[in-house]
Amino acid sequence: MPRVKLSSDKTTAPTESPLLARIISSLDDDKAEDIVTIDLSGRSSLCDAIVIATGRSARHVASLAENLARRLKEWGLSGVRVEGLTQGDWVLIDAGDVVVHLFRAEVRTYYDLEGMWSVGEKSGLRPQKTERVGSAA
Repeated sequence: MPRVKLSSDKTTAPTESPLLARIISSLDDDKAEDIVTIDLSGRSSLCDAIVIATGRSARHVASLAENLARRLKEWGLSGVRVEGLTQGDWVLIDAGDVVVHLFRAEVRTYYDLEGMWSVGEKSGLRPQKTERVGSAA
């Protein structure tokens, strides 16, 4: 799948692509919780980053996924694939360079993707918690 470069109004970190920044912003706008980014650039041919986030209920997870899929298409990204939308427990959105996993809290704890990827901490793979802009501490 070809890489897509999107412009962004927000300043992004050097390793954060505009697509990744937009995905995180979309999830944050829709009140996703515990957004975590795992940078895989240069380490995987599958994708450059994984985003993991939690929804408050199955309906919230499905809504997050539907809104993000719609926005990705609006941004001109074609071939976006969504899996698991009907159940709403774990929805995977394949946006090419970024793969998004949306979970209900119990399901996220059970599968522990962050723990699975932390096996690679010796090689520099570390999940990064994304700070919610404008949230109270």
